[in-house]
Amino acid sequence: MPELPELMAAECAAEAAASGEDPEELQQAVWLRWLESSPGTDSEARAAGRPAQSVPAVTSVPSVQAVPSARWVRSAVRAESRRARRRRNREAPLPEAGFAQEPSAEAVVLAAERWRLLAEAVAGLPGPCPEVLRTLFSGRDLTYAEAAGELGMSQGSLGPVRSRCLGCLRTMLAASDCGT
Repeated sequence: MPELPELMAAECAAEAAASGEDPEELQQAVWLRWLESSPGTDSEARAAGRPAQSVPAVTSVPSVQAVPSARWVRSAVRAESRRARRRRNREAPLPEAGFAQEPSAEAVVLAAERWRLLAEAVAGLPGPCPEVLRTLFSGRDLTYAEAAGELGMSQGSLGPVRSRCLGCLRTMLAASDCGT
C-alpha cells in the first residue's frame, strides 16, 4: 500500500491541527502502535506484563498482509490523539523560571483593597447597572442570551446597557481617583 505514508501524514496533520498536537509526534506514536501490534512482536506477552520472548528486528518493509488498513490508520490516529490530549491535560509543566513566587502580603492587601473599591463603585451605579455588571462578570461564562434571560431583558439591549454601565463605572472611578 504505497499511499499509506501519505494517508498517515494527512490523518496526523488533520488530527494534530484540531487537537494542538505535534503531527510528527502523533505520526510516530501511531507507527509505534502498529509495530507493537504486528504479529511476531509478542504483543500478548507485553500486554500481560511479561517481557517479549523475541522481538524481531525490523529490517525490511512488512509483507502486504501486515500493512494496516486505511480504517485502522484513521482509528489509530484518533486514539493516539485522544491519548496525547489526556496525557497533556494530566501533566502540568513547571513555569519556565521555576516555581511561581507567592505574592507579598502588601500585594495581597492592595489587591483586596482594589477589589473592595471596585465592588463599592459597582454597587453605587445607577439603575440596572450593578446587576448587569455582576451577572456579566460573575465568572459563570454566560452567553448574552443566557445573561439577558437571567436579567429579564432582551438580548439586543444587553450590549448597549453593558457599554453605558461600563462608561459610567469608568467615569466614577476616574472621578474618585481609585482606579489607579
